[in-house]
Amino acid sequence: MKQTNLNNNKKIRCFVALDLPQKTINRIKNIQKLIKKEIFFTGKFTKPKNLHLTLKFLGEIDEDKIKKSKKRLKKINFDSFEAQLGNINVFSKKFVTIVWIRLNGKSLFELQKKIDDNLEDLFKPEQRFMSHITIARVKNIKNKEYFIEFLKNKKNKEEIFEINKFFLKTSELFPQGPIYKNIETFNLKY
Repeated sequence: MKQTNLNNNKKIRCFVALDLPQKTINRIKNIQKLIKKEIFFTGKFTKPKNLHLTLKFLGEIDEDKIKKSKKRLKKINFDSFEAQLGNINVFSKKFVTIVWIRLNGKSLFELQKKIDDNLEDLFKPEQRFMSHITIARVKNIKNKEYFIEFLKNKKNKEEIFEINKFFLKTSELFPQGPIYKNIETFNLKY
């Protein structure tokens, strides 16, 4: 996978994330199609190429902090592990703004904690890591209660997949949506 070169002093929006296998992305696309078909709300669906799980958001950082982060993330010694899609949900049933899918796997939380620990004097630790993949952003919703009930009744197949790497990424925001690029890939042990 192509890595992004950073060679100026401007601040860059960065985060640490997991990418998803194509089979899992296809499953999420099918869920998005089901939701679109019912026309529950107006808003934006996450583009398939942008589906990921954020392990830690670093914010707007300069090249020096990026270099330090890369050096520390390379020191993480962690085994590859299995994960699977979980329930579809929203953060707030009162004000529905984000639709997400949980990513299940005990080791996800352990990896996130290790990332937090390795970056602890550079960034604040995560207050509450929620292992979720954003699949849509809601502007207006027609029938909130019906939509929430619809999501509750959608169960994912027990598709298990392997996580064998994580990424340091950049995020550039544009009106048509964000563009993510990999700065560095960090392989997990087999």
